[in-house]
Amino acid sequence: MPKSATERLHPLARGLDALPGAEVLGRLLSAQEEALAAIRPALPALDAAATLMARAVTAGGALVYAGAGSSALMAMADGLELSGTFGLDPGRIRILMAGGMPRDSRMPGATEDDAAEAEAAAAVIDAGDAVIAVTASGSTPYTLALARMARERGARVVAIANNAGAPIFAAAEVAVCLPTPPELVAGSTRMGAGTAQKVALNLMSTLMGIRLGAIHDGMMVAVVADNAKLKARARTMVETIARVCPEVAAAALSEAGGAVRPAVLIARGLTPDAARTILAQSGDNLRAALARIETTGPAGSAGTTNKGA
Repeated sequence: MPKSATERLHPLARGLDALPGAEVLGRLLSAQEEALAAIRPALPALDAAATLMARAVTAGGALVYAGAGSSALMAMADGLELSGTFGLDPGRIRILMAGGMPRDSRMPGATEDDAAEAEAAAAVIDAGDAVIAVTASGSTPYTLALARMARERGARVVAIANNAGAPIFAAAEVAVCLPTPPELVAGSTRMGAGTAQKVALNLMSTLMGIRLGAIHDGMMVAVVADNAKLKARARTMVETIARVCPEVAAAALSEAGGAVRPAVLIARGLTPDAARTILAQSGDNLRAALARIETTGPAGSAGTTNKGA
């Protein structure tokens, strides 16, 4: 039986351990660059995955990341950032990892073979959820069983794997194939395969955030500003988008409870209630809300539409 690409030996691996450090690092970096190149052909699939994720969130479903080992770590890194970056409800983001989330530096490998654990974990998945199942080989028993159970439960499944024709693709509505070359350290998929997975996950979740209206002109207007750096960033965003001075931006943010999107509309002259209403009517899309008040005027305004500009 032929080895999968993620288990084969890389042509540049011969004699790797006998080379000077700088040359080893150069080869490792080249392998990472080759892995990144595998993402570009998958962009249409990532687009479809982002659409599926955005639709699930809009309809009230959850985003469920699933995997084992290094792949699960890549999934976890993406999933844990969604709440703070895009303002998603943390209760609607779930991370299912074979063996559970690590509590220390140990991450046992045997758990990836536990299909029974996956079937039990799938109990938290509901119809309408979007499940993002990540596995380098595409045949990891835990991840494969979970993807199949998710489909049986009516969830939408995105499968990310690094081998063409991976078994998990049969359980997926959207198959994202990242055919990375063999690892310089054979089978160490935390390297090239993991890098490609991490970037692919970031790409599709960011596109999802854009489609949910959480990004405006490259600014994360749904950010949860819970530290000094993010509070300053929030004020700068209100200043920039509403074209107002720092004092007006700060006051608008205070009225909006720190939320950037309503604060922009308040800075443009709306009352807090009117800002929330127009945002709701615009699907929480700031660009659409701004277009609405440009067309109809700031109904419920507290003053002029360019105060402090």
